[in-house]
Amino acid sequence: MNNKKLLLSIVTLSLIVFFGCPKKPQPIPEAQPQQEEVAPPPPQEVEEPSIRGEEFQSIPELKNVYFEFDKFDLTGEAKNILQKNAEYLLAHPEYEILVEGHTCECGTNEYNLGLGQKRANTVKDYYISLGIQADRIATISYGEEKPVNKNAGPPDSPLCKPNRRAETKVRVKK
Repeated sequence: MNNKKLLLSIVTLSLIVFFGCPKKPQPIPEAQPQQEEVAPPPPQEVEEPSIRGEEFQSIPELKNVYFEFDKFDLTGEAKNILQKNAEYLLAHPEYEILVEGHTCECGTNEYNLGLGQKRANTVKDYYISLGIQADRIATISYGEEKPVNKNAGPPDSPLCKPNRRAETKVRVKK
């Protein structure tokens, strides 16, 4: 009999431990008014000049800049050249500017068009940082389509370097 009472007590105690008493329902917190996050205004998109119409021309006052293989960052030498180009362009506000990005023939057409565009945009951004108005500058990538030296060989060939360039061309605004 004692064993039955002991067993009954253990079962009852186990049921209480495992299932316990039902908990009081927690009140749902009232929704606090949240401050609306204000998103910053989208960056102003500056429209580039159209590259259609009268052709942009190379002029001797504006020098090309060159890039290392598979790179689009500006070297110190390139920055010096662009600084001189910018001084000329700032003194001649009548010009619209076209920055052309070019690559060597290594890589796919798609990759080279993308790399050429990155090079053109890097030059454009540098010109803007030097005070040239963004709405004066258009960009285009020719990738490997207009090499200075065709079939120049491997990327470390001296004939390849002139193909990896950005050219600055101008035309008179209408």
